[in-house]
Amino acid sequence: GLGIYDTMQIVRPDVATICTGMAASMGAVLMCAGAKGKRSALKHSRVMIHQPLGGAEGQASDIEITAREIQKLKKELYEIIAHHSGQTYEKVWADSDRDYWMIAEEAKAYGMIDEILVRK
Repeated sequence: GLGIYDTMQIVRPDVATICTGMAASMGAVLMCAGAKGKRSALKHSRVMIHQPLGGAEGQASDIEITAREIQKLKKELYEIIAHHSGQTYEKVWADSDRDYWMIAEEAKAYGMIDEILVRK
């Protein structure tokens, strides 16, 4: 997912993102990372942010290494969401402690999207 994010940030044309049902987890990160003014969702879409998920097995030292990496990833993802949504890092951290679901209107208010698409 972060490879896609990095690519979205360096390509010259603006990247428009559209949520057509659900953007959850890394999908929500990528959706909010679209170009400002070009992030949209259909009316009944849902957006969900949460902590990174992962698992580890093996030696205790390897499990500790994996846990540290997940914590670094968590910080990085929350910084990305905060940057693109306009929310504070602390708010993203608190909201993402558990699954945080938003309908399209809530996602717009949160700064994850700019527009809700409706037929004119």
